[in-house]
Amino acid sequence: MTSNRTRYRVAIIGAGPGGICSAIKLMEAGIRDFVVLEKATGVGGTWWHNRYPGAECDVPSHLYSFSFEVKKDWSRPYAGQEEILEYMQHCAEKYGVLPFVRFGDAVSRAHWQEGPARWELITESGQHIEADAVISAIGMFNELAYPDVPGLDSFAGHCFHSARWDHDHDLNGRRVAVIGSAASAVQFVPEIAEKVSRLDLYQRTANWVLPKEDAPYTAQQLAHFRSHPTAVAERREELYESLENFITFSNPETLAQAEAAGLENLQTVCDPELRRKLIPTHPFGCKRPLASNRFYPVFNMDHVHLITDTIERITPRGVVSADGTERAVDTLILATGFQTGRYLSAIEVTGRSERSLNDAWRDGAQAYLGITTAGFPNLFMLYGPNTNNGSILYMLERQVDYALRRILQLESESLAWIDVREAEMAQYNAQLQQDIDKVEVWQAGCSGYYRAPSGRVVTQWPHTMAEFSARTSRDDSAAYETAPRPGARASSR
Repeated sequence: MTSNRTRYRVAIIGAGPGGICSAIKLMEAGIRDFVVLEKATGVGGTWWHNRYPGAECDVPSHLYSFSFEVKKDWSRPYAGQEEILEYMQHCAEKYGVLPFVRFGDAVSRAHWQEGPARWELITESGQHIEADAVISAIGMFNELAYPDVPGLDSFAGHCFHSARWDHDHDLNGRRVAVIGSAASAVQFVPEIAEKVSRLDLYQRTANWVLPKEDAPYTAQQLAHFRSHPTAVAERREELYESLENFITFSNPETLAQAEAAGLENLQTVCDPELRRKLIPTHPFGCKRPLASNRFYPVFNMDHVHLITDTIERITPRGVVSADGTERAVDTLILATGFQTGRYLSAIEVTGRSERSLNDAWRDGAQAYLGITTAGFPNLFMLYGPNTNNGSILYMLERQVDYALRRILQLESESLAWIDVREAEMAQYNAQLQQDIDKVEVWQAGCSGYYRAPSGRVVTQWPHTMAEFSARTSRDDSAAYETAPRPGARASSR
């Protein structure tokens, strides 16, 4: 074995919320022979990387903490990036995760070795890590999406993606163009609007932007949360029930109320023509719902311009729209999100019989319970295909518990590997897509991040969080095929 090759029982890819939770649960189960491989220089995942001004969570704060480490003193109902990152760092430190993390070395390839029945991970620095099982915690928001606009590389000013914000670039007095008007833009545009001399926001599709109750908690409220053990638990339960009744988008009255709230929020825009351009043409829920009390008032500023014409090209000086107008800018900010449908295929992965994950997902990413894909033994994904809904931390805990049971099964039954059956995965996903087809608002023709190029919805979970918990808790051993370790008694399944 070469000096750059090490072996572990479990390898975790990513030290974001999923990776942190996995490490903690492994240690609770008595497994300490594991490693966490993280490309960044700190823990936190998306909350480490996404540091644009105004970045915050769209799930209420009291529901955005692990059940085993409930945070009582969130500063406001919807926490910002810095506070969430501090919470993630706190969890990693308190539960002793940091000694297991290798920072600053991204995994570039993962290969299943048939003979020894284990995974080989290769990092960008050339390290080889072997593991009996792998937990991929890279999630959805890993690979940046860039706009396919002619001339982008020719821009002579300063250009950066909102998810990799350049804090060294001073925006004061700059002429700024923002391409994209969805989640990140809704959050950072109000933060930069007063600094810049001109702001052009290029909107392809108007989004529903609802108001939200987000006044910072008072000292008295925080004291109450800290001193009353049941206060936060009751608040979490209240938020959980509210979210459960919302996330299936099945209640027409709720949807109508949401659209009414969005249109009322839009009334803060004074110019009726601007208001018209900002009215969504799709039903609420067709694309990711957004919330902000500060986004619409930005359009009352004289130096802020909403541009709905298609971008024709980028020049060294600025942006040319379809009507031929060139608008000169100093700074170009790309608020174009992520390649959300990539998941683990963002790295090169090969499984049994040298099958690549890209080939397995040719028609769009799919997995059994969003956690494991046929042909890729002992490999478990967190925040994988069709698991996006509700509170992601709640969903992650369910996924980690499920993966851990399978990893423990390898030891308890002396198994070399465990792999979901192709037929079981196909049946699960066929039913899942039928359930997705019943969510009417997702069928309204929106071109959001939910769908793969094939048209398959690959991100969304169409049911409640309780339903996901039930499905990941039941005994589904028959869904898997297994192979015994050499010398062990063969499995009866």
